[in-house]
Amino acid sequence: MRTLLVLAALIAPATALADNDHAAAVAGSYDVKYEEVTSNCQNTGIVLNRGRIQIEKKRANAITVDIERMPMMSGTATKGGRIKATSKIGKTSIQGLDGKFSTAGTVNEDGVLNVVFVAEYYLQGKAYCTQSWNVSGLRKEAATPAPKAHVDFAEPSSSEAAFAAPWDVGQPMW
Repeated sequence: MRTLLVLAALIAPATALADNDHAAAVAGSYDVKYEEVTSNCQNTGIVLNRGRIQIEKKRANAITVDIERMPMMSGTATKGGRIKATSKIGKTSIQGLDGKFSTAGTVNEDGVLNVVFVAEYYLQGKAYCTQSWNVSGLRKEAATPAPKAHVDFAEPSSSEAAFAAPWDVGQPMW
């Protein structure tokens, strides 16, 4: 009986740690599509249709979210596959505008990503305009490495053809 209690005490923390690794559960590469929801930007802003989002675990439940052509966003993953990340205010591809980007949403157990992506633009330090998109997509399966070919380094047998060295066949040596 005492042995069972000791085993249960050792296994319970390991199970709890595995259940709390929320960042690892959402990490991966996602092929996504964007649906613009709102925009109060006139004659400026960005157009997003399809792309890729990369979520990486950094430490504990800290994650980074990398959306193509956008600044890196840092945040956290929590219970239920919920994610939230933001970037710092920085330069954008739109001349004269700085931007702050954020995303929040979920990744379900089947690897389906559903988030809202928000771009806030600033002109000379003051809020200028905002755009937002609903983003959805599927986690790409990790590429499985190709099986390694077996290479036999055994000496060739006498029945196998061997190549002659250049000095054996009268070839000039370079």
